[in-house]
Amino acid sequence: MKNYKTVLKNGQKEVNINKSRFIGYCARVLNDEEANNFIQGIKDINRDATHNVYAYVIGLESEIQRYSDDREPNGTAGIPIINYLKNAGLTNIAVVVTRYFGGIKLGTGGLARAYSGTAREAIGKGKIVEAKQFIQTQLVFDYGLIGKIENTLIHQNIVIADKVYKEKVVFNILVEQKDSDEISESLVNLTAGQITITELGSRYYLQDGAQLHEI
Repeated sequence: MKNYKTVLKNGQKEVNINKSRFIGYCARVLNDEEANNFIQGIKDINRDATHNVYAYVIGLESEIQRYSDDREPNGTAGIPIINYLKNAGLTNIAVVVTRYFGGIKLGTGGLARAYSGTAREAIGKGKIVEAKQFIQTQLVFDYGLIGKIENTLIHQNIVIADKVYKEKVVFNILVEQKDSDEISESLVNLTAGQITITELGSRYYLQDGAQLHEI
């Protein structure tokens, strides 16, 4: 499973171009149902809008790609948005750009720039982050090794999700998949084998700087 780029949170941005109001919205989605629910929600909010254009991309290989020009000239609205998403390497994301027509026509090129630009602004508000696969790993060791192990994990920027102190110490850590074997080997060497390491499973987390957010 590979990493991918998406948005951290929902984003919204309004842009005014030649008296038309363009309002961009974005959300992280994992399937068609989530995307369609998000799109319908925006349409419900903007029932009196001239157009509610949408585009979304889903899947590690961008397998699902859908868009609508919503009565704008063909190729001037939904396609520019979906092209921006693909060129930016984004997936698992839905975008709606609502337009309230202001009386001045923008032409095909102007429309394409307005829709893709508004989408870009909304996505900026949602903040692009990388979704990475982490291995949930349990470490069990004697109390005498706490300082040595904790310092090593901190030095290697490993997230300690949970600490339990019983007959032995139990750390539950999150290790990026690509680093898992190397980290396990270093801990075994550090403790001369006096540690039990168990992989409990894997899942994606959104990485925002040093912070991890569950998906």
